[in-house]
Amino acid sequence: MEKANLALAEYLLERDIPVHVIAHGVEPHLEKHPLVKVYLIPRPLGSSLLGEFPLAYQGRTIVQKVLKTWPRAQVVVNGGNLVWPGINWAHYVHHAWPAPRNGAPWFYRIKSALADSRARRTESAAFKRAQLVIANSDRTRREIIEYFGIDEHRVHTVYLGADSEWGLVTLAERAASRQSLQVGPSRTVAAFVGGLGFDHRKGFDVLFRAWERLCAMPEWDADLLVAGGGPALPMWRTAVLKSGLNERIRLLGFSDQVKSVLAGIDLLVSPVRYEPYGLNVQEAICRGIPALVSASAGVAERYEPDFAPMLIRDPEDVSELVQRLLAWRSKKEEWKARFQPFGDRLRSRSWRDTAADMVSIVQQQEQCLQEQAYVPVLATSHHS
Repeated sequence: MEKANLALAEYLLERDIPVHVIAHGVEPHLEKHPLVKVYLIPRPLGSSLLGEFPLAYQGRTIVQKVLKTWPRAQVVVNGGNLVWPGINWAHYVHHAWPAPRNGAPWFYRIKSALADSRARRTESAAFKRAQLVIANSDRTRREIIEYFGIDEHRVHTVYLGADSEWGLVTLAERAASRQSLQVGPSRTVAAFVGGLGFDHRKGFDVLFRAWERLCAMPEWDADLLVAGGGPALPMWRTAVLKSGLNERIRLLGFSDQVKSVLAGIDLLVSPVRYEPYGLNVQEAICRGIPALVSASAGVAERYEPDFAPMLIRDPEDVSELVQRLLAWRSKKEEWKARFQPFGDRLRSRSWRDTAADMVSIVQQQEQCLQEQAYVPVLATSHHS
């Protein structure tokens, strides 16, 4: 969401359109731009949940003031962060994920239940009131139409773009990454990139059980790197130690060096239970790394039919995941070669293309973009 909003702002600035940004944090270069007006909304106690309230309240006040000066301004919000009859750029549908919290502490369960309840109320009101909704995948589009009864002509899909610098991994990058990760040059390595929450949305619990089975097989020679933080990380550290797989599964914790981590691996595994899109999968593919992902993920829509063996039909089925991993390992080099042109295709669509497509849809619907201000309102982003 952060990259998408930043791309939209930069595209509008290229066209000399003033941009008003309401967010918890903004990229420095955007904040310094002469056509940008930034309204920073602090998070009370550093809490994302508590930060939603001042963002919604102050956001509404700021938008009303902007519209008094520029009555034809377009207001862009994300999901339920602000209920406004403008453009809603949807990156997640809370109604689509029941979010179980197995093993979570009681205080976390209470906090999450309150947050989910509020998120569902606000997104329902926001989507129903929006004049136009932009979804990040056809899956997200379908869910918005089905859950909220919105006219399908008001909801459009715009796929996310790619960073041009996330190109195919070079031999030098691979060597440097493996040295940093302390991985031997000939070792087969898979990676899981995603948050480790108690709701198990990213499916690491299924991957962990699959890895236990695989490591019991003498022929299985791959190790697993896990790049991601979250409240359940300590629980998984304990589970890995108890399983005796601490030499085969390494929990790296939160990493801001995902590009480098991807350079050193042979496969990304993403057995998600719910994923509106899946930018981690796209980024891996752009680097020429094969990605095994749930067929229900939004990014899976961009897989061609002959890539079906790399799609997990049932993310709850440990046996299926084991079989798909074994099948990939038996054709490791073949899949690597096949994913490289796939990565070229995904990388050919830039973030600027995403922003341009969105603006084009708005132009077709509204016909009033010339000399207007845009007000992207970000609910949970650290930066815009």
